[in-house]
Amino acid sequence: MDAEKEELLDIKSCNLEEVTEYLVSMGEAKFRGKQIYEWMHQKRVCRWDEMTNLSAALRRKLEDTARLTVLTPVEVLISEIDGTRKYLFALQDGNVIESVFMRYKHGNSVCISSQVGCRMGCRFCASTLDGLGTELAPSEMLEQIYAIERHVGERISNVVVMGSGEPMDNYENLLKFIELLTDDNGIHISQRNLTVSTCGIVPKINELAEKKLQMTLAISLHASSDEKRKELMPVANAYSIEQLIEACRNYFQKTGRRITFEYSLVQGVNDTMEDAQRLSNLLLGLNCHVNLIPVNPIKERTYQQSTTRSITEFKNRLEKNRINVTIRREMGRDINGACGQLRKSYIEHKEGL
Repeated sequence: MDAEKEELLDIKSCNLEEVTEYLVSMGEAKFRGKQIYEWMHQKRVCRWDEMTNLSAALRRKLEDTARLTVLTPVEVLISEIDGTRKYLFALQDGNVIESVFMRYKHGNSVCISSQVGCRMGCRFCASTLDGLGTELAPSEMLEQIYAIERHVGERISNVVVMGSGEPMDNYENLLKFIELLTDDNGIHISQRNLTVSTCGIVPKINELAEKKLQMTLAISLHASSDEKRKELMPVANAYSIEQLIEACRNYFQKTGRRITFEYSLVQGVNDTMEDAQRLSNLLLGLNCHVNLIPVNPIKERTYQQSTTRSITEFKNRLEKNRINVTIRREMGRDINGACGQLRKSYIEHKEGL
């Protein structure tokens, strides 16, 4: 991308007030701001010339000064098992990101990425193998949803920020994305239909709690002791489990929203009855839900999925201790379903590896 293009206003990352101020600064009438905002976020147009109630002169002015971020898929994989769709999108800077579309009884759900790659280093995740590339702008997070809606011709009702990247490591852009996603004048998805996942950056969890949003916070926990968590997740070297759980209690106290804990079961690493009991003790008295995830093996690691028996016994122990728990239904296993797998294989193929 050349320097001139980089200086264009990322207008799809602007809220209604900012779009309106931009139009007024160009000498346009105030109402033009809402017109353009609705074209972008309600009608989801891809080109300035599709904004038919604007003059040709204004459309040319917008093209010269603003960037209308639009994503188009470079690869789409469709699961023959459950119809899950895995999308690979190319960004304007040449990077690629991935998103997942899933159909459930309660509505269509999209899992989006918040960064190109990730620097958190979780040992079982393909997203982090090449480190962090760039942080996604709010427009690039939104466009993953809009592009998938255009492709499938169906409405998205639930959004999960659980793809590549650590959302709390892109905190300001995440907040702006949430503002735009839930805006009455735009796509207007309820905060209650939004889940944001984090590996546990404690200061940002506490900061987010002060916003008193009504979304679901999902914590990638994956271990019940600091020792095991450090083995799996480098972030545990910065924040102990005790600090993380305290931040979760604070989040619930400030928002009233039940916490979800993601726990990937790795054979022989974190799936014993001792692990289950320790996890139960850790979560005692906290309004939460545990989502057990049979880990998706990746070729760069030796981790294997726990046996069906181990998973069931782990679940039963938690239930016996009155912990609310489910085993996550595996989606898209036949299409590189785990975070980062499709992007990784695409880059390797492109580089001839």
